[in-house]
Amino acid sequence: MTLPKRLYYSVLLGFLTFPALVWAGLAAGDYEFAVTVNGDQRPYLVHVPKQAQAGQALPMVLVLHGGLGNRQVQATERFYHQVSAAEQYGYIVVFPNGYSRLPGGKFATWNAGSCCGPAVKKQSDDVAVIRRTIQDMQQRANVDANRIFVDGMSNGGMMAYRLACELSDTVSAIAAVAGTDNTQRCQPTKPVAILHIHAQDDDHVPFSGGKGQQSMVDVSFVSVPATIQKWVQLNQASAQAERTLDVVGAYCEVHRGGLAPVQLCVTETGGHSWPGGGSAGSEAIVANEMIWQFFDANGRH
Repeated sequence: MTLPKRLYYSVLLGFLTFPALVWAGLAAGDYEFAVTVNGDQRPYLVHVPKQAQAGQALPMVLVLHGGLGNRQVQATERFYHQVSAAEQYGYIVVFPNGYSRLPGGKFATWNAGSCCGPAVKKQSDDVAVIRRTIQDMQQRANVDANRIFVDGMSNGGMMAYRLACELSDTVSAIAAVAGTDNTQRCQPTKPVAILHIHAQDDDHVPFSGGKGQQSMVDVSFVSVPATIQKWVQLNQASAQAERTLDVVGAYCEVHRGGLAPVQLCVTETGGHSWPGGGSAGSEAIVANEMIWQFFDANGRH
């Protein structure tokens, strides 16, 4: 049967536009996908919260594991509680995998500048991997492009800083836990809000910089004060810090103004760990709460 020309174009237009009207992204649940960059295949885990059922665009947080960890370790509720936080606050959480020479991506590292391990030796293009992961998720899910964030632990925190330097066109804010900025160059094209969380007694990435007594890599790390000062200058924030939290065992202060805020939260104890995550970490603050409050306040508009 031959349709009249006007009816034919109406039907064709309906087929072209209908999917855009009904597509709402991934349904709530857990998924595993992979991206390939320069022949390097990287798997990643995704948790989509129940709020996705409403069909609105959701924020997305990429969570980067520490050195010699992997996506499964970082997704473990026992230590990091990232999935339950995503459910509580209503954001998509993504767990990428760093560079690994082993099947399954175990014992992975990130090329965060001067650290760490095999990823640096290989000069793995982890910025391209994260960019491709974000693009892949934007095709699969209903992601709010103005609220894409990154947080990371240790080497993952260091990688978050590199992304703030080199992926500022996409990432609105980052949070680094127990990992300082060890980038070798940093020229962000857009301002990125910075949250840094660190224990004063960290013996892997020392608060005052240098080589950690318990560090597994031969790297002299940049100090926390130097990291904060660097980003205060990059974000043109106030040199004067404002104390925003003072509790037993911890404090937070923020440099406001300029292009984007720079916030520091310090625990007295806890070592090289995720505060509020259990085990030997500090319970003076809960990192997930601090991180989401910061992210929620610093999306782009």
